Amino acid sequence: MDPAHQNELKRNAGYHAAGMVEDGMIVGLGTGSTVFFAMERLGERIARDGLSIAGVPTSYQAAIRARRYGIPLTSLDEHPDLDIAIDGADQADPDLHLIKGRGAALLREKCVCDAARTVYIVVDPTKMVETLNAPVPVEVLPFASSPVSRRLAALGASPALREGTKKDGPVITDNGNFIIDCDFGTITDPESLETAIAAIPGALECGLFSVYKEKITVIVGEEKGCRVVSLH
Repeated sequence: MDPAHQNELKRNAGYHAAGMVEDGMIVGLGTGSTVFFAMERLGERIARDGLSIAGVPTSYQAAIRARRYGIPLTSLDEHPDLDIAIDGADQADPDLHLIKGRGAALLREKCVCDAARTVYIVVDPTKMVETLNAPVPVEVLPFASSPVSRRLAALGASPALREGTKKDGPVITDNGNFIIDCDFGTITDPESLETAIAAIPGALECGLFSVYKEKITVIVGEEKGCRVVSLH
């Protein structure tokens, strides 16, 4: 897909999600290009309409972008229950299982997803698939990266430590950890795989989001408006 055209579809999705935010809400703010369009729209509503909200960012990048758009920030410590969260996804299937974490913010994103009553996932059509098959990021404690890699391989993965760009060595998350990207091929049972990864000591979180589908709504940006996908 042409990048400019893809950005238009992302903008449609992000603007639609921003329209769901109401005055007084506490909003989880995910990381990634589609969410940044939602932030752009929220900033416009704050400046133009006097919308009063506070955002909980899932990364330093999200916090920097939110401040640029004039969105006041808060934290999960101050607001452990969020009204909604707006986030993106690397893939989503028809049952609303997700793979997330290309931006290495999956651990904080899952904390925010868990805290939110409603989650809007904003994507372009390329992210919608029949069966999940993208690499699954796993945030790991650096101390245990080698044994975690071996355990992930035993589950059927081809694990690869994510390397930085414009930086020598591995990617370091906002939490000071490593990311291991795991190619499992086609993932037919994401719930069981997520449970198995969570049981590995030193694996802090993975990019499979399979237990939140009842509160997730996926907003797919299309040529004219959006397609909304939910299980409720």
